[in-house]
Amino acid sequence: MELITRLQQQLHELEERSLIRRRRTVDTPCAPRLRVDGREMLAFCSNDYLGLASHPAIVAALKEGADLYGAGSGASHLISGHSRAHAELEERLADFVGASLVAPRALYFCTGYMANLAVLTGLAAGDAATEMFSESLNHASLIDGTRLARVKTHIYPHADLDALASLLAASGAQTKIVVTDSVFSMDGDLAPLPALLALCERHGAWLVVDDAHGFGAIGQDGRGALSHFNLHSPHLVYVGTLGKAAGVGGAFVAAHTAVIETLVQKARPYIFTTAAPPAVAHALLASLDIIAGAEGQQRRAHLQALIAQWNAGLQLQHWQAVPSATAIQPVIIGDNADMMAIAAHLYQQGYWVGAIRPPTVPVGTARLRVTLSAGHTTQDVAQLINAVNTLERTRHEPR
Repeated sequence: MELITRLQQQLHELEERSLIRRRRTVDTPCAPRLRVDGREMLAFCSNDYLGLASHPAIVAALKEGADLYGAGSGASHLISGHSRAHAELEERLADFVGASLVAPRALYFCTGYMANLAVLTGLAAGDAATEMFSESLNHASLIDGTRLARVKTHIYPHADLDALASLLAASGAQTKIVVTDSVFSMDGDLAPLPALLALCERHGAWLVVDDAHGFGAIGQDGRGALSHFNLHSPHLVYVGTLGKAAGVGGAFVAAHTAVIETLVQKARPYIFTTAAPPAVAHALLASLDIIAGAEGQQRRAHLQALIAQWNAGLQLQHWQAVPSATAIQPVIIGDNADMMAIAAHLYQQGYWVGAIRPPTVPVGTARLRVTLSAGHTTQDVAQLINAVNTLERTRHEPR
């Protein structure tokens, strides 16, 4: 029982520091208005940026995919699990983001976490002649990918191009890999991708871009951050997530065909995993049709209007709104306990907002992570703006 007692003590310490995480159970499809643990809520915490998770056409395509291919794939892609739906999806994805790449090809993964582990371990493969250069605010999957790659890794400060340039210039590695998020998931800001790419081209380095929060939501026709900045280079390796703006699930890596073939041969998260159900890939084909079409354009325009509405309406004196032009709109509270109390108060009012604490963010920067969706209405956003403004004012009134 000593082992159990030790775990219980560790959990107690997390509770004392307001760091315990708890799950809630959603009874309805993903949408701004949910029934959570039996209660009706207005949610601002999902990454369903275009409001496609419950789109009737995508739901119908998922059902059709199950009729065509069954419920599961039965094996890894390299055994018998690679279906026609997977193949068509990879072709469509390569075409969709391929304008930024040279000789593009795409590879589909079950999750974004797996895709990032695969691309970093597959490119590095424990080669002593390889070094990585990772952004300090990168997602946990990129951090874990650099660790599992078993190569020397340098961490450069957030968006610090001078620091990265110095590190690259001092490196004698044969292969250099720079790794960054495109849209940083806790701050909502964009990485300086044009300048990063220029550095990589100057120093002969790969630039791996995790566009989890950009794909579908930004760029021409929703083609993501590379399109947003009009980038094109053989040095680019692009990771797109399909469970956020695309509304379904999984992720993909797109790059030069030599990169993708290397991952097929070397990336353990690809080789040794049962393929995702083909029905999911079939549903994603319908999602891509919407993202690239007129409806996708309308949804992105509506989302941008909601972002502008939020930034114009929020009037804070004590809390700090982090400037962001994306759907991720953080409000820094600071103290963990204060932030949890504020999130709980909003929840009691019927607003479900993400409550983010260390180690996800630095100590002293606990925050509300408001995420906006094209599924929200202007009235929805106005209600939350009023609730946050009012709550900040009342919590700081003299007593």
